Amino acid sequence: MSVNDPIADMLTRIRNACMARHATVSIPSSKMKLAIAQILKREGFIQDFTVQEGKPYNTIVITLKYTPDRRPVITGLKRVSKPGLRIYTKRADIPRVRGGLGLSILSTPRGVMAGHEAWQQRVGGEVLCYVW
Repeated sequence: MSVNDPIADMLTRIRNACMARHATVSIPSSKMKLAIAQILKREGFIQDFTVQEGKPYNTIVITLKYTPDRRPVITGLKRVSKPGLRIYTKRADIPRVRGGLGLSILSTPRGVMAGHEAWQQRVGGEVLCYVW
């Protein structure tokens, strides 16, 4: 299946799986999606992820995280920089999501990283998405 914006597709699959209270969600694999999944795990938004080897393509299986009363930890996802309109930011202008309760994910010259990591390493880049 051909997708014009694979990152938006990933975020939509995670959003839909959270709303339907699924335990896991499968996503076609790429290096960018793996980097985003690693950030989400490190920041505590998802429980875990694994890469399954497949014949046409590899698949990332993300295990979603829920609170004890079965509410999803991820309450919102937003794609910021799109293929038709790229959004870049300097180090001083890295956005804070929900007053610091959320997370911005950036693609920088030093790799994909969370907004606070990019700020600490003094780099800017393309704002991929917001997670809260």
